[in-house]
Amino acid sequence: MFAPRTTPWPLVALFTAGYLAPYLLPTTVGRLERGLGLSATQAGAVGSALLLSSATAGFLLASRVERAGARTLARLGLLLAAVGYGGAALTTAVPAVVAGAVIGGFGSGTATTVAATRIAAERDPHRASALGLLSVSALAALVYLTVPRLPGHGLTLAAIALTALAVWPLTSRLPAGTPGPRRTGSDDTAARLPHRRSGTVLAGTMLLWSLAQNALWGVSGRIGVGQAHLSEPTVGVVFAVALGAGLLGVLGAGALGSRLGRALPIGGGTVLIAGCIALSASATGLGSFATGEIAWNTIYPVVLSYLIGLAASLDPRGRWAVLVGSASSLGTAAGPLTGSVLSAQAGFPVMGAALGTGLLLVALPMTAVALHTGGRPLLPGAVRRRGGHPAAVVAAAPGTPMGTVPEVGAPEQPVVEIPLEGTPAPARRTYDTAAATRAPGTTR
Repeated sequence: MFAPRTTPWPLVALFTAGYLAPYLLPTTVGRLERGLGLSATQAGAVGSALLLSSATAGFLLASRVERAGARTLARLGLLLAAVGYGGAALTTAVPAVVAGAVIGGFGSGTATTVAATRIAAERDPHRASALGLLSVSALAALVYLTVPRLPGHGLTLAAIALTALAVWPLTSRLPAGTPGPRRTGSDDTAARLPHRRSGTVLAGTMLLWSLAQNALWGVSGRIGVGQAHLSEPTVGVVFAVALGAGLLGVLGAGALGSRLGRALPIGGGTVLIAGCIALSASATGLGSFATGEIAWNTIYPVVLSYLIGLAASLDPRGRWAVLVGSASSLGTAAGPLTGSVLSAQAGFPVMGAALGTGLLLVALPMTAVALHTGGRPLLPGAVRRRGGHPAAVVAAAPGTPMGTVPEVGAPEQPVVEIPLEGTPAPARRTYDTAAATRAPGTTR
């Protein structure tokens, strides 16, 4: 009998509130450009400042969630998001909008940090992250269907602020802080980051991976309106359909789980994304623009869910999940400005070709990390060195269910000696030796 899996809905909601700002980046940047009279580069810089603030929160709080408490930090992040984005939505003064976006970005990053840390501690982090991506994709699709039909620069910012307020009641189900005594000796060794080389490579490649994604995502609205000659409502519908297709991709990733491992979805998916980016950036009509955007948004959350699961598997305390996520946020932050500068200097098609080439280059080390940390097939004696004799015997048996064998690299279970009191010691004279020459029925 296997215990039923419970869905961590508070974490899914917190994940949604934290990730919504990057998902709404194209319409946020476009609205700031048209509503406040900013240039494309200036609007992209505001979007980059928002996401840079979010990444800063992740780096500062990566190791403090357990000590300060998930509930306290989650409420702080949601409060900052509601105040910052809400204030930016209610004013037209550019300095106030920038300040509100930076404050709100720090709140989004705090919420994302708490969600990533707690998801890494779940029994199935891939399933929890897939549900979070499913939720944020659905909400972003709804916003893209409604916002383009309404005037105003701050509608997307207001949507993020309202989402933060809606998630607030669910934080009561998160754990409070559990500050403990100062670590010494072996505790410090246990607190060190495991898989440092793999984690560092993954963080660096995730920065570049996210930069390429959001360089195009930040200017996708301008590609649709300026190069593909579509109206803003039509571009909004394309984005909504694309995010709806992303829902199907996330559902497929959740159903597939770890059957294909992580290397194939991450490496192969990144190669496909590179082609989609090149197609979308060179689009000159509705067909090519919609095809590129829909295919891209279908594959992107699938690969992202496996990357989040890979980062979570590197450290059960969630520190690599937060650090890799923060590195990803740095790339996300630099994305809008990078896309604006590249498109202004070389045009959208050249920008797409450059971003696609960069993705092909980072696909190799990301796949290598997935292969290295995924372990080898369990063989007799392979688990014995880590997890004990029974697991090695089970691993050798054909037809063994996957859930009964611990993952390679899992923490070894402690052995506890149980003293037995009152058990009489056997007397030596109670037993006799076996003798092949003694006749049956004879006595000593």
